[in-house]
Amino acid sequence: MLIDVITIFPEYLAPARLSLLGKAAEAGIIQLRVHDLREWTEDRHHTVDDTPAGGGAGMVMMPEPWGRAIDAVLGRAHPAEQPDEEQGQERNQGEAATLVVTTASGRLFDQAAAARLARADHLVFACGRYEGIDARVAEHYRARPQVAVEELSIGDYVLAGGEVAALVMIEALTRLLPGVLGNAESLAEESHAQPGLLEYPVYTKPPVWRGLATPEVLLSGHHGQIAQWRRDRAEERTRLMRPDLAGADGRRI
Repeated sequence: MLIDVITIFPEYLAPARLSLLGKAAEAGIIQLRVHDLREWTEDRHHTVDDTPAGGGAGMVMMPEPWGRAIDAVLGRAHPAEQPDEEQGQERNQGEAATLVVTTASGRLFDQAAAARLARADHLVFACGRYEGIDARVAEHYRARPQVAVEELSIGDYVLAGGEVAALVMIEALTRLLPGVLGNAESLAEESHAQPGLLEYPVYTKPPVWRGLATPEVLLSGHHGQIAQWRRDRAEERTRLMRPDLAGADGRRI
């Protein structure tokens, strides 16, 4: 999988070289490229923002540098910038890509979204700043051939920029790719692996720590009882921590 990230703070993506993401890159499972949006500006100040149309506080990221940057990482130019005889060829060049715009006003990024993005061959993350990216950027690329657009948010809060959100999404989707996790079976029982269900509490050695004992059933060796205990605790934890979630069978837990 090819992952391109466009940002005005490339250094923010340094953690993507660590841990599972770094190992996935070393193994060739993902190819991560980070780009500085300011490289596609055309003034000496490398300006990427301007005042919002209609007035209001803050600044908005301009569409021009975003268009040039996204076209570049997609390996294609805007049709209006090409001779007429080349425009038809451009529409058939390049593999399909998904443009992910990180924005607090986007759809909620969840495990299902992570799984959907993990099926893509090429992801391009557009990390907005200030009051966001000019809305025409997403609108334009929705109309472009072989480009899907997803505007996604990692939660109901506002960040200073989209880089953290991009890191969250990249880590969440990368760990779903074959060969990334040492034990792929761990994906089956973790939180949100089953819709609407959090993971059960987990324990390890020693059997007693600071007066607190590991539940006896987990030391019994009785796999059926352990499975039932884990299911019961998962439902209990979901009721306590996330009562808003539906049960795995579609009912309320």
